[in-house]
Amino acid sequence: MERTSVKVVIAGGFGAGKTTLVSSVSEIAPLTTEEVMTEASIGVDDLAGLESKTRTTVALDFGRITINDEVVLYLFGTPGQDRFWFMWDELTQGALGAVVLVDTRRLPASFASVDYFERRNIPFVLAVNTFFGECAYSDDEIRSALQLNPDVPLVRCDARRAGSSVEVLIALLQHVLAMLPAASAP
Repeated sequence: MERTSVKVVIAGGFGAGKTTLVSSVSEIAPLTTEEVMTEASIGVDDLAGLESKTRTTVALDFGRITINDEVVLYLFGTPGQDRFWFMWDELTQGALGAVVLVDTRRLPASFASVDYFERRNIPFVLAVNTFFGECAYSDDEIRSALQLNPDVPLVRCDARRAGSSVEVLIALLQHVLAMLPAASAP
């Protein structure tokens, strides 16, 4: 039996935890393109709330997770800074769907990611990363702030935990599968 390869994109704002999510769930040593942040990022990258951040993804993250003997997910994490967004079109080409990872301490950094997938009609789930503790906002408050379509699943996760990251991927796959009948109707 031939395996089906499925491409999933992990996106979100700068410092939302994309590299962490890919790394936590990948069954292979993830490929990361993290580099040390230099003085060149001063005044360019908004480090509010991320003062201890010293590394950043400059191209992509890549990981793999085998679902079963028939399906393998290939995870592509995007860079979060505005200056690297030109790569998103290449990284999302052929993707089944995406996870938009959100850090509610920096919610405005999420607007562009949500907009990107909505404009391209790429199915996505919104994953609220509770990496830094509990989120002070309800799901309804987050949906309202991001003007999120009610059909888009919102899940909470801790990107450091493999089980939590797997739950996010399951939510995405369930969302994509739920959309199939609507897409094939005449």
